[in-house]
Amino acid sequence: MLKKVEKPLFLFFMVVLAYIFVPAQVLASEKVFHNPLGMEFVLIPAGTFIMGSPQNEPHRSKTETQHRVTINRPFYLQTTEVTLKQWRAVMGKRLFGRRKGTDDMPVTRVSWYDCMKFIKKLNAREKGVYRLPKEAEWEYACRAGTTTTYGWGDGIDCSRAMYSNNSVKSGECLKYVKSRRLAFDGAAPVKSYPPNDYGLYDMHGNVWEWCIYWPADYQALAVADPLGADIETSKIRRGGSWFGQGYLCRSANRNVGHPASRYRTTGFRLVWTESGDLIGKGKERDRIPMEEERQDGP
Repeated sequence: MLKKVEKPLFLFFMVVLAYIFVPAQVLASEKVFHNPLGMEFVLIPAGTFIMGSPQNEPHRSKTETQHRVTINRPFYLQTTEVTLKQWRAVMGKRLFGRRKGTDDMPVTRVSWYDCMKFIKKLNAREKGVYRLPKEAEWEYACRAGTTTTYGWGDGIDCSRAMYSNNSVKSGECLKYVKSRRLAFDGAAPVKSYPPNDYGLYDMHGNVWEWCIYWPADYQALAVADPLGADIETSKIRRGGSWFGQGYLCRSANRNVGHPASRYRTTGFRLVWTESGDLIGKGKERDRIPMEEERQDGP
């Protein structure tokens, strides 16, 4: 009798183990997957889009020259910014300092170098390759097939994204933030605002997000899978934040920061691929002392 029971039980446990230890490569066919840390990723399809902004877009910068960009390969992008819970799971208490809040808050005050340390540790324990997004990947995912100023249209309001939550300099959304029982003068928990058409949250507002490199001014030429220049003194940040005004959250808006700076307005999200180069791996550094916080403006 026992032998008849043992075989089904054995098969059951084998299925469970296969599910727990499923190789990352198997996930490549899934539209959404979660890694063991609970980080959620959505598959962004390959395609072509117009990067940059038209000349009549309000508040545009002359560095936003429109040009056609092709993303040749699909990639997975994290649906939210990296949270405090995810940061703690990988980094422990190291470099944590003033990073306080609930588990679902985006981690901030992380420099570009800190992000690279996080990625190095994550890649040592997980399948596949994690990295920061390229700037073109970030804007492509942010637009999610749209050509408007923001992923939902040409105007922004406080129900769409976390911005102008600043009781000193930019308080346009303070009343709305209060109505949602969110905290003043800071970011909101991830997934507090609606996602875009790709299922990505907070691509506009909440916290700025580090990208791999800072490209030079765009050229009005069609390109494929652009990486950008490797400039030591600055890195790109995208998306705007709770600190500033809504126009800083435009899909095309570009912002730079020193890679060693730990801004209270800046976090990051990750790309996952089955394989590939660890872009930026040559820039992993030992901890750099915190610099004087730089201006959080455009």
